[in-house]
Amino acid sequence: MNSQSARNVSSARTSRICALAACLALASPLHAVAAGDWQDYGRDGGNARFSPLKEITPANVGKLRQAWVYHMRPAGYKVETFPGMSETMRKRFATGFTPSEATPLVVKGVMYIPTPYGRVVALDASTGAELWAYTMPPRDQAGTRGVAYWPGGAGVGPRIVFGTRTGKLIALDAATGKPAVGFGTDGVIDMKTPEVTNGNRGAPLGMSSPPTIYRDLIITGSRVQEMPVKGASGDVRAWDARSGKLVWTFHSVPQPGEYGHDTWEGDSWKGRSGTNVWTTVIVDDKRGIAYLPFGAPTFDRWGGDRHGANLFSNSIVAVDAKTGKYLWHFQTVHHDLWDVDLPVTTLIEVHRDGRVIPAIAVMNKTAIMFILDRVTGKPVYDVREVPVPTETDVPGEQPWPTQPMPASPPPLGRLSYSAEDFNDLTPAMKTACQKVADDLHVVPAKMFQPPRADSAVAFFPSSLGGVDWGGGSFDPRTGLYIINVNALASPQQLARQPDGTWGMKEGYQYFEDRETGNPCQKPPWGELVAVDVNKGVIAWRRPLGDNEDPAFKDAGRISAGGPITTASGLTFIGATTDNKIRAFDSRTGKLLWEAVLPASNYGTPMTYRDRSGRQIVAVVATGGFSGSPPISDTVTAFSLR
Repeated sequence: MNSQSARNVSSARTSRICALAACLALASPLHAVAAGDWQDYGRDGGNARFSPLKEITPANVGKLRQAWVYHMRPAGYKVETFPGMSETMRKRFATGFTPSEATPLVVKGVMYIPTPYGRVVALDASTGAELWAYTMPPRDQAGTRGVAYWPGGAGVGPRIVFGTRTGKLIALDAATGKPAVGFGTDGVIDMKTPEVTNGNRGAPLGMSSPPTIYRDLIITGSRVQEMPVKGASGDVRAWDARSGKLVWTFHSVPQPGEYGHDTWEGDSWKGRSGTNVWTTVIVDDKRGIAYLPFGAPTFDRWGGDRHGANLFSNSIVAVDAKTGKYLWHFQTVHHDLWDVDLPVTTLIEVHRDGRVIPAIAVMNKTAIMFILDRVTGKPVYDVREVPVPTETDVPGEQPWPTQPMPASPPPLGRLSYSAEDFNDLTPAMKTACQKVADDLHVVPAKMFQPPRADSAVAFFPSSLGGVDWGGGSFDPRTGLYIINVNALASPQQLARQPDGTWGMKEGYQYFEDRETGNPCQKPPWGELVAVDVNKGVIAWRRPLGDNEDPAFKDAGRISAGGPITTASGLTFIGATTDNKIRAFDSRTGKLLWEAVLPASNYGTPMTYRDRSGRQIVAVVATGGFSGSPPISDTVTAFSLR
């Protein structure tokens, strides 16, 4: 980064952080996480979002109080607008570039977090005082879900690493916030290289989620376009954490001669975008395996130009973390026509038949959970191919005739819609939803019903997903995997585009009352669900969120974000549209505590121990769900004392 950007770091704050973090330079290069820290996006490389801390318990969680608040909007912040900007975007820019879905990191008393204002900041985790701030170049933004921490080693100090909206990979000195010396050019790598842009330098490529750290490697996914079909590839790459040099690349769409290339008919693989890891890569540090959760290919509602199963879309792919060499894969949906991606991946352990199975839980947006042996990729519970509808009026489309379904556990969310499910429980809802159904010509849908051109198929679980980027949390003490689940449909209808391809017909994004946001099928709509992975059953499910309409008191609300669990038996989650954070008893699902936030938290809470020994729960709250303007800019911390 140039000297002007470097001057954005306050020298006074730098001296404070240097004193606080002097010990960071001695950190081990291995990926161990101290009990009181939250060192990764999912706390550890396996993304379990489980903390061993026990000070806050089911018995005392009701005494949690606000410990401190940090406002992310900097003093004197000036809004940058552009000619022709829409009023909606102008409102969003007035409060921040984009809503935050971030989970903060805390390592040795220092919190690191990206803000919606083009900055990455370090805070004193005990007080919320700002220690340093790094300002992005104009019109760029750090990934909205968080940053990564590399502990350093061999004479190189710890670094904060993150991707940006415009395809940069940036490394900062963790102690000062200055660009990391020796990394790329002034701490910056341009990830938009010819090998991934497919000859189109202007193709969108960036990062919305943080990279993953494995030893001395930085492993990155990407965020690419939804349309058109051709653009930047979704390849996963690994970079040297010291120099920024490219170490390995895994092709998300297999090239000629590579395993899986024959799942793309003809030349349909060429220049294909999508099939990307837009959430996070996870790693089994002990075994040296990285797991790549790939999403859908472009265009994700039409496959007439890509006949075949389309590997490695919607697949979990295991690779050697050092080399990127393919080990195994499991495809959760063949030939995706519904944008179900694969946003949920967590390393777990399954106790079954007298043995402990190192496993991985994966879910696409359908909220169908596949539990696989993480070493071999074999299902822990039987999986069979079930017949699904193939009827469509879209010329040239060839829907896949079967989709995989595990014997256990059962699907966590709704997968079909019939006329009997229509929400007519109040006169107001009946009127509002009937208008939506009539305007769009919404028709019933079976599980994996292909989109049509003559009507809008009410597809569950919608583009938002029954589950999404927030993922779940695994409690190894109980074997419970806890996750928030939505029930909301997308009215999916296709229309021929001027170039002869097929795209989405304009209309409502969701099958819901546009005024209240309540879905147009009978409740429940939002739940917190616990799966016993040792038995393959749902242990409990509870409504999540308070609905304003008394008629739907126990319906729950739509959520975006995820939960964490602790060793004391607590589950914390924000995520809901009612601006609250809650604590539940992990064993029973009983609601134990809730607090009102300045806005909704659409990331994931986290917990850590500060320098005084307090356990603190922290959460980022900006609001801004489904494209609406952010309404707050806070990081809020809660503690017992």
